[in-house]
Amino acid sequence: MAAVIAPPLEKLPAKPMNYAPIGFAVTVLLLIAGWFLPTDRLINPQAGFGYALGIVGGSMMLSLLIYPLRKRNPRLAFLGGVRPWFRVHMVLGVVGPLCILYHSNFTTGATNSNVALACMLVVSGSGVIGRYLYARIHHGLYGHRASLTELRAEAAKLREKHGSSTVLTDLQARLEQAEEHIEKGWPYVPKPISASILWRLERRQLRHYVQNAVRRASSESSVVAEHARTLLGSAQKYVERRLYSARRLAEFQACERLFALWHVLHMPLFFMLVIAGIVHVVAVHVY
Repeated sequence: MAAVIAPPLEKLPAKPMNYAPIGFAVTVLLLIAGWFLPTDRLINPQAGFGYALGIVGGSMMLSLLIYPLRKRNPRLAFLGGVRPWFRVHMVLGVVGPLCILYHSNFTTGATNSNVALACMLVVSGSGVIGRYLYARIHHGLYGHRASLTELRAEAAKLREKHGSSTVLTDLQARLEQAEEHIEKGWPYVPKPISASILWRLERRQLRHYVQNAVRRASSESSVVAEHARTLLGSAQKYVERRLYSARRLAEFQACERLFALWHVLHMPLFFMLVIAGIVHVVAVHVY
């Protein structure tokens, strides 16, 4: 009976802690608090803490230039590695706009202030889109850039690494059908969108199939029931890896093209922000 409960895949290594959801939740809470609370009673943009928030936020936004300069200029190696600066770039791209929004009390003001604020919001939104596209064509947020050949090789390797299980007899056939569905996508729907939606739908269906199959087998065999949790966990992890691999394959080429276009647009938008910020600072102190 041991062959009946052989797990479909060997034990997977633990994934590193992902702090992005925590940072996202904190950012959303701060945005909601700033939008609904009467910050104008506590923060004066022209003096004290409010003025300091403007200086700090503006300095952070200007410091975003350090990462692309360090990345493209080997002579700046004394500043440190590219990867740490990329992390700093990501953090400053969130904290800087937050400081500026609190500095402005989440309201509009003079024309020069409104232009600077609008430019900042556009650049911040562009950065969020860039982060999404970057993660889709790299191995993690801080990993090396992937290639289509590499992703296909990983998918083929996953298909080969499955064990025998008479409990989950249809799992391989169902997985292949789900992978084909994800990679094919929907007509007239961008691949990143269709792949993301189909990945979630197929994953839910296959998780239900695995749970029901293990439950039925456990009711019929005491040996299976004894190892049901191990079999269930292993099978679900295997399903996760197979479907995620199919999703990455479906998204990769479209995201690669979009990321190249994003690179062309992001830097001009950033320089617009710098110019608008300088005009705002000069206008505030001169007039």
